[in-house]
Amino acid sequence: MTKFLKFAAIAIGYLPFLALAQDAPFTCSTHGLQHLAPFLAGHPERLAEIEASEAQLEHFTEQFGATHDARGGGSPIVIPVVFHIIHDNGLENIGDAQVRDAVRIMNEDFNKLNADWPNVKEEFLPIVADADIVFRLAGYDPNGNCTTGITRTVSELTNDGGQDMKDLINWPRSQYLNIWVAASAQGAAGYSMYPGSVDGAWGEAADGIVILHNYVGSIGTGDVSRSRALTHEVGHYLNLRHCWGNSNEPGLSSNCGMSDNVSDTPPTEGWTSCNRNGATCGSPLDNVENFMEYSYCSKMFTNGQKTRMVAALNSNTADRNNLWTASNLAATGTQDIQPLCAAAFISDRRVVCAGNTISFTDESYHGVVTRDWNFTGGEPAVSTDAAPVITYNVPGVYPVSLTVGNGQTTEESTVINYITVLPNPGVPSPYVQDLEGETTLDPAEWVLNNVDNDAGTFQLNTTAGYSGSHSIRMKNYNAPAGRLDELMSASIDMSQDSTVLFSFRYAFARRTASNDDILRVYVSNNCGETWTLRKQLRGNGDLPTVPDQNSAFTPSNAAQWEECVITNITAAYCVSDFRFKFWFTGDGGNDLWIDDININSGAVGVGELSATQAPEVLVLPNPATQQATVQVMLGKAGATLVELVDPTGRTVQVIANERMNVGEYRWQLPVERMNAGLYFIRLQQDGLRRVVRFTKQ
Repeated sequence: MTKFLKFAAIAIGYLPFLALAQDAPFTCSTHGLQHLAPFLAGHPERLAEIEASEAQLEHFTEQFGATHDARGGGSPIVIPVVFHIIHDNGLENIGDAQVRDAVRIMNEDFNKLNADWPNVKEEFLPIVADADIVFRLAGYDPNGNCTTGITRTVSELTNDGGQDMKDLINWPRSQYLNIWVAASAQGAAGYSMYPGSVDGAWGEAADGIVILHNYVGSIGTGDVSRSRALTHEVGHYLNLRHCWGNSNEPGLSSNCGMSDNVSDTPPTEGWTSCNRNGATCGSPLDNVENFMEYSYCSKMFTNGQKTRMVAALNSNTADRNNLWTASNLAATGTQDIQPLCAAAFISDRRVVCAGNTISFTDESYHGVVTRDWNFTGGEPAVSTDAAPVITYNVPGVYPVSLTVGNGQTTEESTVINYITVLPNPGVPSPYVQDLEGETTLDPAEWVLNNVDNDAGTFQLNTTAGYSGSHSIRMKNYNAPAGRLDELMSASIDMSQDSTVLFSFRYAFARRTASNDDILRVYVSNNCGETWTLRKQLRGNGDLPTVPDQNSAFTPSNAAQWEECVITNITAAYCVSDFRFKFWFTGDGGNDLWIDDININSGAVGVGELSATQAPEVLVLPNPATQQATVQVMLGKAGATLVELVDPTGRTVQVIANERMNVGEYRWQLPVERMNAGLYFIRLQQDGLRRVVRFTKQ
């Protein structure tokens, strides 16, 4: 290993991704000064500053340990904490509950409240430490605004995990312990800064802990076996070394000549397995179950380690001594009684069909002791529970209100139009939507999920369409790649049908040949609780309908539209609460247009037809204004007559009259030459007859 300095500047923990078992080898390596490279480049004097700060802190720690077993006063040291979730809309965007679970574990481990500490090897039971250090999520941000102590920043730098990522958001280290949660920690499970390595003002931006999302807490993407990694890294943040000293390679005999500068941790080579009877370096027994080991059975800090951590918190090195001052606890909202500054709530879903339930959770902060919920349209209509479950039986759009109190003050939050209840059964099939006459995407018919909450999303357009002047436009021109939008239908009653045929018209242009925007169509047979993919159109495949265009694309004629017909929706979706969803993710392409959405009782695929099946007839779109397609699926061969007839039974046009084989046939209707009104498509074959209604608008 290359030796950068005689002291450790950075403590870094990592774990092989496949090593997830309880006895898997946890390693936390010291990688020299690589993470400080942006600050040291061109500043060789800072190496001397680091060495001086390390030496000064070590001297302070020795003096402190000679006169203190712990900080006096009888009250715990409280450290304000902020978790910065840096994510790219992936698994690394962990939930608040997972963060709070991680804080719970930290507080248990540092206060001898972890349930497994009594299982420590009996020789070490007398020195298991209650460090008396409490971690609290911040109640106020640096500007004095109310906060949960959790921030979220969308950035691809989550996949880097280095200083550039830290620079995205960094709260003052004199007030907060910064913890960045990411998809990458530069090849590690996490890494932390020793106080002396970042003592200078220039080091403030680097100070804190970077941790992989799946090493945070024991729920969500976390796991019990990985949940002590953050305890380990906080130990480094508070100036603890590994039990074998400043080395990233446990298990070496050369480690016996090193020290962690703690008197009650025996000399050791270091462990990557839980050998509770292990003894190295001449000691009678190693402290294998120490949080600063890699043994994966960590349960304890020693009293000596406690003194060392408390010394770091009493030192002005890297501003650690300011964190727990009364003035800072008040400024960060981390007093014993934290400020109640926001009423907030979440639900497991916001759209249901009539008769279904919704689970709500109080997310108010901080110190809530009373709750008063109001659920207009729900049963029950009021509740005082922390997590009420409410049933909605009547279709409509409803508000939700929550008032919370902490015994001193109250906060209230009301969200208008928070819950949408769809009818069950839904609107009857066939479902025909050409968007003509609409002025907006009616929330009673459409549910929009604008994931990025920007202006570029699904919108009603009144200047262009396939069969008129109205259509749905997905504003994608000049939008950043990676954005995601969803447009979901209301409920449709398909329970009287045997199969489902879904069709729509679309128009799209790329900007360049490299654009790979994606449109997906999902369907649901349980009112949107779960979705199944049934069609995907890609920018590098069949999504473009015109050549690439550099300017914003608007279709100008019917030839620029294509029809998508989906025939793989099985009878399992013939339910009373059928729904469909358009899912779109951009890749730098152009605008997407959708029109003439039709859902009918469809025919099975050609390959599934048998000789005993009767012919099926569809007209798409229906109704139509300019163009329409007659689609026939024949289950057997024979002489076939297909006619367009008026309500009196008079033949308007013979569409086909010939012998046909098994398969699918399509013809275009001369809609533009037809008078507005009701018509029928009539098919006759060997005594069988099928008639389908068709409307010309």
